[in-house]
Amino acid sequence: MKTYKIHLIRHALTQGNIEARYIGHTDLPAVEEGLEIIRELREQGLYPKAQACLTSPLTRCVQTARAIYPELQPLEIPDLIEYNFGEFEGRTADELVDNESFKQWLRGGADAKPAYGESNEDFTKRIQKAFCAVVDGLMKTGTTEAAIVTHAGVIMTILSSFGIPELPMSEWTMEGGAGYTIRVTPTIWMRGQKFEVIDYFPSERDTEE
Repeated sequence: MKTYKIHLIRHALTQGNIEARYIGHTDLPAVEEGLEIIRELREQGLYPKAQACLTSPLTRCVQTARAIYPELQPLEIPDLIEYNFGEFEGRTADELVDNESFKQWLRGGADAKPAYGESNEDFTKRIQKAFCAVVDGLMKTGTTEAAIVTHAGVIMTILSSFGIPELPMSEWTMEGGAGYTIRVTPTIWMRGQKFEVIDYFPSERDTEE
């Protein structure tokens, strides 16, 4: 039976990541250091191959996609953009420590929402819908191996929503330029919208060699 592999890759490091800021919709570029690390990993053959590459429309993701898959034209998917942090955008947790709405948001829940941002529920539904559309597109076109270059929050939501093993978002962490390979089996997907998480790349062993 035909199966489909999708490689979920987090974008390269940004200045916002370095400074531990909440960066969602802000269009920060990747820092050159982060892109250089990715180019070196690619030269070592540590990234999986792909027939197609889809990305968030933000610059840091497009830059990363082009660094890993220079032979492919990235297809930008608007709904794969990161969470909208609203009034928390561009700020650090330390800067928000006395903010009451920030404290309420940290408590979580589907309705938790930064002012001028999106709720956790709205974000989850947006990402789930976008990912389902990607899977549908791969099946319709017969594309059996693809990469999605996007944001940590997006990848963590996809994995916690559909992944086997079933784990909460907090368990699906990754560094910039790293990611997970998933395998979509049509019968399993159609029956329960689940996929298998089969690999993490680059592995610690890969980067140490």
